[in-house]
Amino acid sequence: MKTPLHDVHSGLGASFTDFAGWDMPVRYSSDLAEHRAVREAAGLFDLSHMGEIELSGPQAADALDYALSGKLSAVAVGRARYTMMCNERGGVVDDLVVYRLGEERYLVVANAGNAAEVSAELVRRAEGFDTTVDDRSAEVALIAVQGPTSAAIVGAVSDADLSALKYYASVPTTVGGREVLLARTGYTGEDGFELFVAADDAAAVWQVLTEAGEGHGIVPCGLACRDTLRLEAGMPLYGNELSADGSPFAANLGRVVKFDKEGDFVGRAALENQPAPETVLVGLTGGGRRAPRHGYRVLQGDDEVGEITSGALSPTLGHPIAMAYVPVRCSEPGTTLSADIRGRLEPVEVVALPFYQRR
Repeated sequence: MKTPLHDVHSGLGASFTDFAGWDMPVRYSSDLAEHRAVREAAGLFDLSHMGEIELSGPQAADALDYALSGKLSAVAVGRARYTMMCNERGGVVDDLVVYRLGEERYLVVANAGNAAEVSAELVRRAEGFDTTVDDRSAEVALIAVQGPTSAAIVGAVSDADLSALKYYASVPTTVGGREVLLARTGYTGEDGFELFVAADDAAAVWQVLTEAGEGHGIVPCGLACRDTLRLEAGMPLYGNELSADGSPFAANLGRVVKFDKEGDFVGRAALENQPAPETVLVGLTGGGRRAPRHGYRVLQGDDEVGEITSGALSPTLGHPIAMAYVPVRCSEPGTTLSADIRGRLEPVEVVALPFYQRR
């Protein structure tokens, strides 16, 4: 599948990769240059492969409270919340961002690889509620501007009051004469914005943002730097840190499971009765230039105790970083372990997440 911006990426000389069935730009120039642009200035991302599912009607809030782990009925209009869809076993179907657009209107944003399943599950779980589920993924494009200069760029082309737009909030506005839902969210650890636009308007909005960012160091960015950025920020990736067999509590995301909301929700019984996790997600740092990668073994002495879920040489910090699931007894910051990097054991130290926090 191709996003509405595919021809734009081709014209910019992007290299492409298959991601969840989508032909997506992995890089334009270099992973390092694009990563640094986001940390120091601004990066422009095409996220149109993500899923957008709208729920509307008098019981939209009740339907989402039942379908998801969070208490979406408590989200104020104009705000957003990070949450999860769990299965009956308490495993994670997908991690989501849900925007409340009105008293009876919500927008659920799902990961590309899970969008079809999330949409189908929302339809199934909304049965019996007075709400309509509308999968708008094909008609909506999503563009992100991330980095320290992102507010200056977006502010130059939008009449939205960005000083009043809080983190995890959204507001309808226009950019280049096109209607946009502007959200202050992101997946990079930097201040930034995501713009939901009609698919037919995506190329025009991309161009407006590109021109507005010329004096602010903006560069187009691909999936490769998006991955190192989110890893530095300690943000989980579905399929690596999260899975249908994994618990939110083991991933240190128990805060998104709201047992205090009224009524049942899918997975509630399993989550309430889950024993304390035996393994938990931790951050690891190493020395040198050899970074542990997804699937590499983690050892304590001669004993294999875990597996790397994500790892890279951090462009910002200059040393290897990784996340891994390890036994609780090995999870205390300062604990020394080792990673098997292609047959060579390299020392790693358990650290608190995230690895990087913006000033």
